[in-house]
Amino acid sequence: MPINLQKGQKVSLTKGNPGLKKIMIGLGWDVNQFDGGADFDLDAAAFLVGENGKVHTSEDFVFYGNLKHKSGSVEHMGDNLTGEGEGDDEQIEVDLGKVPEDIARIVFTCTIYEADVRRQNFGQVSNAFIRVVDESNGQELIRYDLGEDFSIETAVVVGEIYRYNGEWKFNAVGSGFQGGLAALCNNYGVEVE
Repeated sequence: MPINLQKGQKVSLTKGNPGLKKIMIGLGWDVNQFDGGADFDLDAAAFLVGENGKVHTSEDFVFYGNLKHKSGSVEHMGDNLTGEGEGDDEQIEVDLGKVPEDIARIVFTCTIYEADVRRQNFGQVSNAFIRVVDESNGQELIRYDLGEDFSIETAVVVGEIYRYNGEWKFNAVGSGFQGGLAALCNNYGVEVE
């Protein structure tokens, strides 16, 4: 049985799973019915940040335009343009043993592609979740359902994994941003054109 978290809860990933090395972060969502006409294209991403909460270089930002971190520790499994179907809409794989020592946290986010142009926001998204799966056996360890807490936001920090006393922990963040991907990039120190 996975641990179901509420916003703000933290739980150890490795204490109860001492051999845990590779995890899959699955993100999923449904789109409420509306008459806007344009597809919803939600994009998952990961920011590998240091103790200061910022990336060291723009290569520490893993997304549809940079699918694999140079260390091999984080790999985005590809962009899903519609979010249709059951289960995970996008997946990011993490090899905990390969995460560079100077990375303190890996932050998982979700944004709406061209949200302003398409007049879309997270108030039109439902059943959003993040889950952590042990890749060695396919077992779901943690699940966090975001609920319906959002209205005008176009970007969400869904959750993060972080080092604490030699262990990896998961934090259910669920924090919304306005300004989409650019706002997140600015927050985590990624240069945007």
